[in-house]
Amino acid sequence: MKSNSLPVLIHGANVKQLCITLAIIVISFTGKVSVAAGQSSYLQKDTSVRSQLNQQLNDPMLTAELIFPLTVKRFYAKINNEPVWTKQVADNRKTWDAILLLNCVRQYGLSYADYHPKEIAKAQSQQLLDKPAGISNAEKVRFEIMLTDALIAFINNVHYGKLNPDFSSSRVDAARGGDLRADEVLEQALKSNDFASAIISVQPTTPQYCLLQDQLRLITNQYTGDCYEIPESTARKVAINMERLRWAGNNGVAYLQVNIPAYALRFYQPDTTYLFNVIVGKPDHRTPTLQSKVQYFTTAPEWHVPARIFQKEILPKALKNADYLESNHLAIYTKSNQYVVTDAAGLARVKQNPNNYVARQSSGCDNALGKIVFRFPNVYNVYLHDTPQQQLFSRTERAFSHGCVRVEHAGKLAELLLSRDGTASRIPALQKAFAAYQTQTFTLKKPVPVIITYLTCEVKNGELIKYNDIYKLDNQLEMALYGTDKQFTMSNQ
Repeated sequence: MKSNSLPVLIHGANVKQLCITLAIIVISFTGKVSVAAGQSSYLQKDTSVRSQLNQQLNDPMLTAELIFPLTVKRFYAKINNEPVWTKQVADNRKTWDAILLLNCVRQYGLSYADYHPKEIAKAQSQQLLDKPAGISNAEKVRFEIMLTDALIAFINNVHYGKLNPDFSSSRVDAARGGDLRADEVLEQALKSNDFASAIISVQPTTPQYCLLQDQLRLITNQYTGDCYEIPESTARKVAINMERLRWAGNNGVAYLQVNIPAYALRFYQPDTTYLFNVIVGKPDHRTPTLQSKVQYFTTAPEWHVPARIFQKEILPKALKNADYLESNHLAIYTKSNQYVVTDAAGLARVKQNPNNYVARQSSGCDNALGKIVFRFPNVYNVYLHDTPQQQLFSRTERAFSHGCVRVEHAGKLAELLLSRDGTASRIPALQKAFAAYQTQTFTLKKPVPVIITYLTCEVKNGELIKYNDIYKLDNQLEMALYGTDKQFTMSNQ
């Protein structure tokens, strides 16, 4: 196969099962819990504990210490404010499962310090679970609430990510949007025979995430039972990219994914993945990360020039060269769609108030969009498109655009989208329009999800591959994820 052909990557059919299998912590608690005869007064429905639980849940000082206070209250409201972790039972295995799961959060690219470690360590040192009779109800309930909050935080963090720019902790806590409620997950996990598996099943199930998860388990020496002796820089590199994949979420059985640092676009389908080379934005014109859906694509498109490019690049060139606009198939219009005569006087008026004008470029072989453009709604006004500068795809580093993503073999991508949409019969019409530079729009019956990600490492054939951090974003995210005093702000500009 030639180097410029489209390689096909084959994945297993049941990705979700693979992810869960790779990610599950094998928690072993071999000590048998004994219940002393003098402890029989500590009952599951101890009214004094229940009263204390209700009191502390409404204590502003305590709730201020919680990460997800509203979710914690919703959880206990569903179970009538009954204790879960500190009740007297012959088998408190799930409480220990919960503690051991939190003790190894580094295997999920998270920081142990984020999950009330002092409270959990204190409860263990006091032997709260083994000898609860000597512990006050107030201390039992504080541990109860803190462990619940830690688990809810863990559930949200492995699903949404800790620093998701679209789903802040406060938004998740208030249950505004999102596809998961941590209180419901925890409630169901407590009913499950496999508590840990039920909790970690909320992680993304995309192939990239599953492979990074498995890689991090290897790095953290999970197979030898020690999850803290780690090559920190490599582990953190994996962790921050797992965090980014959590922001992207699960994307169904078929979706497009652009990875900016890899200069690659993948079209994931149930058993096959098609790989395309791409060109992305320059460091001073970054391609944004986003999630949307490709709704349609157009052959021989007209380019609506972004205002920034028009004002900083095209207009200055037009003022210097009277033939520039015509030779590049460019025209200028007012915001009310009136054509502007671009003689010296007309250009002088445009220069005085450039914000009142827009530029368009007609279709043709030298169109900046090439022969086809793929449209999807987004606030950044970016898209995938062809390019007449095909020679640039032979370069290793390909950050040349003004933010949009240029796709090699864009016509082949369009054909794959039609086939996936169940309209392969339209491919001949597409090929004809593509070859003749004829403007034609092809609307998909089922829009295909597209995500643009920024992943500086991924696993290929069992090996961790690292990419150049072209926008210099890794350090900032690493510091924010692992708790430094530097403020984290997510910006695509």
